[in-house]
Amino acid sequence: MKNKKISNKIFRFFKFIYLKLFRINDSPQRIAIGFGLGVFTGILPGTGPLAALFLAFIFRVNRAAAFLASLATNTWLSILIFLLSIKAGSAIMKLNWHNVYQNITALFKDFNWQIFFKISVVKMLFPVILGYLIISFGAGLISYITVLVIINYIRKKPCKISKK
Repeated sequence: MKNKKISNKIFRFFKFIYLKLFRINDSPQRIAIGFGLGVFTGILPGTGPLAALFLAFIFRVNRAAAFLASLATNTWLSILIFLLSIKAGSAIMKLNWHNVYQNITALFKDFNWQIFFKISVVKMLFPVILGYLIISFGAGLISYITVLVIINYIRKKPCKISKK
């Protein structure tokens, strides 16, 4: 019973985003760029809906799409993206991702400044930051292309009028 309520709420949330996104009266490019920007800021840690709105305002793209995308991706992907960012950043920097992961978990588990300065920032934090940037850019680009294709398809589809 409880699982049905949770899945129903999740379904309604994504249906709400779908309906709001495709009923926006703006060009498909501006909506898609706004959505991609929202996904980008939603994945990056420390950013979110406010950063998405700010960047959408700066780049003059659709703020509603940026806000909705940021809400859709903000926190529920955090753990998965954290591990992927460690792996991606470590692979690019040619580091062992297990060592990077162990150093970061040790830092967060028992934080003190001595451990922070003992661990090399370049070998610990830079791979994670690089990984986050790559993953968020890739996810933003993929979501931009996907939303652009879907909006163009939906808007070109002829409207069916029912006769009564």
